[in-house]
Amino acid sequence: MTVESNSVLPRLAAALRRVAGHEWTIAAVGSLLLAALFTWPTLGDITGTIPQDTGDPTLQAWQIAWGGHALSTDPGSLWHSNTFYPELFTYAYSDTLLGYAPLGMIGDGPVAAVARYNILYVLVHALAFFGTYALVRQLGGNWIGAAVAGTAFAYAPWKLAQAGHMHVLSTGGITLALAMLARGHGWSLRHGYRPDLRRPGWAVAGWLVAAWQMTLGFGIGLPFGYFLAGAVLVAAAGYGWAWWRRGRPVFGRRLLLADLAGGTVFAAVTVFMALPYLKVVELHPDSRRTVAHIDQFSPPVRGFFTAPGESWLWGDRHAAARETLSFAGEMALLPGVTLIGLAVTGLFFSTWRLRHRIALAVGVLVSGILATGSWFLGDGDPGYVTLMKVLPGWDAMRTPGRLVLWTTLLLAILAAGAVSMAAATPSDVEDEADGKDGPPVGAPSVPAPAPPAGGQDTGAAVVARDGPADALPAATGAGRDGVVAAVPRLRQAVPSTDADLPVLAVPAPRAAGTSARTGPPGRPAARTPAARRRRDRLALTLSLVPLALVLLEGVNRTPHPPAPSAPLALRDVAEPLLILPPDGIAELHYMLFSTDGFPRIANGLAAHVPQTQAQTRTMTVSFPDAASIDYLAELGVRTVVVLPDYLPGTGWQDMLDRPIDGLPVTREQVGGAVVFRLLESS
Repeated sequence: MTVESNSVLPRLAAALRRVAGHEWTIAAVGSLLLAALFTWPTLGDITGTIPQDTGDPTLQAWQIAWGGHALSTDPGSLWHSNTFYPELFTYAYSDTLLGYAPLGMIGDGPVAAVARYNILYVLVHALAFFGTYALVRQLGGNWIGAAVAGTAFAYAPWKLAQAGHMHVLSTGGITLALAMLARGHGWSLRHGYRPDLRRPGWAVAGWLVAAWQMTLGFGIGLPFGYFLAGAVLVAAAGYGWAWWRRGRPVFGRRLLLADLAGGTVFAAVTVFMALPYLKVVELHPDSRRTVAHIDQFSPPVRGFFTAPGESWLWGDRHAAARETLSFAGEMALLPGVTLIGLAVTGLFFSTWRLRHRIALAVGVLVSGILATGSWFLGDGDPGYVTLMKVLPGWDAMRTPGRLVLWTTLLLAILAAGAVSMAAATPSDVEDEADGKDGPPVGAPSVPAPAPPAGGQDTGAAVVARDGPADALPAATGAGRDGVVAAVPRLRQAVPSTDADLPVLAVPAPRAAGTSARTGPPGRPAARTPAARRRRDRLALTLSLVPLALVLLEGVNRTPHPPAPSAPLALRDVAEPLLILPPDGIAELHYMLFSTDGFPRIANGLAAHVPQTQAQTRTMTVSFPDAASIDYLAELGVRTVVVLPDYLPGTGWQDMLDRPIDGLPVTREQVGGAVVFRLLESS
């Protein structure tokens, strides 16, 4: 027993060390640490402050809380929230963030809602980095190129103006889904389609992540859905052409079934999310967006070169440029000066093939044109307005500038190609120039040795056939002069079936006394291994400069104001209730306050506001009087709670001085609020 435990514990400890040192562990942990640093001080006070402002973030904190509450107590009432009483389908007045509902089941009340929001605020940045990192690695970039792309996408300067819009920041599911789908279909930019590397399980996972992304909102999800639909059509045409040329299918039955199953789930989730929004349009035709709405948020081209005020590096420098924008919060769309420079470089100097670089450049131009909304050619037709006319649901989006996320992603992939090429060590370049049987410049691994005579497979050969060489890098310490001993350790650290294990290919050890490299005829002999290592370290150091510059542009100065505190008067009062004054941003605070028990309230503010809200504001300006009390009684309201701190500067500021003699209402001071209880008419 002692001997067995003595042998198991060291193996377990070694396995844990290998897992901890694996690239994907480092990438995941690194993305979390980077997010915590770049969103600081969000985690410094998760219950007392909230990023950007106390407007939309409090709305979204309520949305997450309501989703968790409804699904855990009464799923049938999900779309009929406790706000905007007595309207129906009120949860669909904005992007819902429904995908975060499981976290909404943890904790109760406004404090928990704020803490939950702050934690998610950090996590969405981490996922955006990690998803893009995984995508670029699958496409064939090296780890430095992937890190540059991940940073540029997750912390682009334009996103700093969207710090109060979690549904806009929640883009990590897009890149992660694309990475999984590419992995499942055995496709990369570097090598194209390789049927022998298809992984149906990864394809299903990609569709499921894509479906989850759709549950976060259509503002970002709808263009993603159309992108996937277009990709499916293009892929189907390509596979059909290949089948016709070869006379046999190249897709594979298992992968086809995986795509059908995953695509069906994706379509079902999309329809489930769309139906309530269609119902809102049916009940409130005025909620449909028009070109006039789009005009208000359509940025000019100069907006793509203007940073928001929250940017530490560019905020003050671009202040004059922002003053020329009619709505700077949605028109300051700088993807990053460094990113643009790297992407332009990537058009001419890249590890990607020329046709792929051209396709990426076209994608940048098209997405940029669409992001200008109705500005392009004076009316956006052809362009964004054209899509409003022909694509179902496209007219639901009022902020075309947010399509810059696709511009940013494509720029990031172009930049990753340039950085991956630049980060290729001189040793890699020399080996490829000499005609050695190795990967393209900048690839993360090198071919595995063939099985020894006799047909017995080695660890390296097993790993080499498990996946594409661009899916994962070689293990630490297994470079071109490394040994195959690293392979079995990796397979122990990442237990997997052959279908799921990414590649690790390493060269066989050289025989003793063999020269490192003599060079081809006519060329001088290579430098010593020590000299090559010094050059490789220098190349690595220089390639970190772009990463540092992209990180610098992501530094923010986002404010973190105190989160509003819920008054005690809202507890244990008869519902439905109305909170006064119903004015502007205060409505969002009231929605947050309502997470304490979720009483039905006649308050609310969202992307769509029903006409009853304006009517209620108009009728209650004179409260308490006979007309306003009769109106509220007819509406079904039983209690009115007045918050004095919100009264100054509003049309209700003198309401507490008005008499209630002879009116069917009582008045009581509760804590710092005043509670009016409407009496039933005899």
